[in-house]
Amino acid sequence: MKRQTAIDYYGSIPKLAQALKITYEAVRQWGDEVPELRQYQLEKLTDGKLKAGQKSRPQSVA
Repeated sequence: MKRQTAIDYYGSIPKLAQALKITYEAVRQWGDEVPELRQYQLEKLTDGKLKAGQKSRPQSVA
């Protein structure tokens, strides 16, 4: 799950951080992807509206 998707769902970084009971700074440190365990937490908090999934990886060229 992309960090921006979670931010957009909650409307702002502070609101996302509050939902997860973490700091604003913690969310800012995630990079582009939400950490895997946080993805599952967000899936549960949003009743499945946000879906946990594996990190995006480039496809290998054979």
